[in-house]
Amino acid sequence: MGAFHAYDIRGIYNKDFNKDDAYKIGFFLVELLKTDRVLVGRDVRMSSDEIFTYLTRGITDAGADVYNLGLATTPMVYYATAKGDFTASVQITASHNPKEYNGLKVSGRNAEPIGYDTGLKFIEERMKSSSVVPVKDTGRVIDYDIRKDYITFLNSFKQDYSNLKFAVDCSNGMAALLVKDILGNSPVYIYDELDGSFPNHEANPLIPENVVDLQNLVRKQKCDLGIIFDGDADRVMFVDEHSHFISPDLMIAVLGHYFLEEKGFRGNVLQDIRTSKAVGEYLAPMGATMHTWKVGRAFAAKKLRELDGIFGGELAGHYYFRDFFYSDSGMLACILILNVVSKMKRKGISLSQLIGSIATYANSGEINFRIEKKQEAMDAVRNFFTATEKPVAIYDFDGYRVEFSDWWFNIRPSNTEPYLRFIAEAKSTEMLDAKVSQVRRIIEEMK
Repeated sequence: MGAFHAYDIRGIYNKDFNKDDAYKIGFFLVELLKTDRVLVGRDVRMSSDEIFTYLTRGITDAGADVYNLGLATTPMVYYATAKGDFTASVQITASHNPKEYNGLKVSGRNAEPIGYDTGLKFIEERMKSSSVVPVKDTGRVIDYDIRKDYITFLNSFKQDYSNLKFAVDCSNGMAALLVKDILGNSPVYIYDELDGSFPNHEANPLIPENVVDLQNLVRKQKCDLGIIFDGDADRVMFVDEHSHFISPDLMIAVLGHYFLEEKGFRGNVLQDIRTSKAVGEYLAPMGATMHTWKVGRAFAAKKLRELDGIFGGELAGHYYFRDFFYSDSGMLACILILNVVSKMKRKGISLSQLIGSIATYANSGEINFRIEKKQEAMDAVRNFFTATEKPVAIYDFDGYRVEFSDWWFNIRPSNTEPYLRFIAEAKSTEMLDAKVSQVRRIIEEMK
């Protein structure tokens, strides 16, 4: 079974895993987390109901009760896990992947993520080596509703942003479950019906074609900004008033206006290894101590907790908050960024102007190279530049991030595909183009 990954269990349903696998995952999850009750939520994908049936059968056959949250965003599961003092929870979702995919995001106490190295490997090995023997006293399935509490929690962060006109694309995903309870009826909505077949576009805002309808809407309606959620609403991304897509890492800097400037917090802020250098340069004068770490919730949420960090974010549009159990929430990030953008508009500053004051580097965006010899190619790129230039910093986790005085790059392997992912920034477009061309030549020679 090829569905076990660093962050979660995910793949094409009935190819990478099936209902029998879901049953076994549920059964051995109880053993892994030594629990007698498991919280389970699910997204609206066509296969989610079947996976729920077999997953919960496995959990109850292992003797634990299932607390059925029903349809839920992934952050809603995190909230319920921590608030309800559950030691185990599962969200059935494939997040931003196409409709034929599904998966399971597993959390422990306080919504701490369970990744491959912290438990999923144990489940995978037990599935291969052990037989399932149901216990005599099987568990129950108990309906569990925290919707009102969760909405109240999110609304507590809202300020007055009635001066903004904005558009929202729910991608037919789980954001549609709650969005009007949070943002009301005044935004201009598209694709706000729950539909697990994703009839309008895939629920992945990082693919440019999936943002086109939102960009056109912002332009047509003359909005101050546009907002787009992924399939399970743990990620959110934005376009400015000119319909330009904003690189999600730059919104970490925007959040600094709320936490560091308005609230007056000082301390640790987390970024992933791909984050623009401009983010730390923007936040440091506000009182942030920047920390760089690995990509993915399984790593980021744990690291933010270790640091007792205020907040953090990733290039992929995840934003993590101490006030949200060190977990990520697309809707909470959306609320806080609306608060900031509203205040900026009252000062006569548009979102594009705010981003322009942050983004001081030319950025390549993430470039994918298809290559089997990933480690060798990574080493070749690192060795070439460190031999010809003097680096000011080198990070050697999650690939390499190498920083020089006027440019930097990150090169890292995909966890699931034969790709190297490369991103670079430089003080000028000409320098950036030259560096990217050199990298292309090095990797082409490795094929």
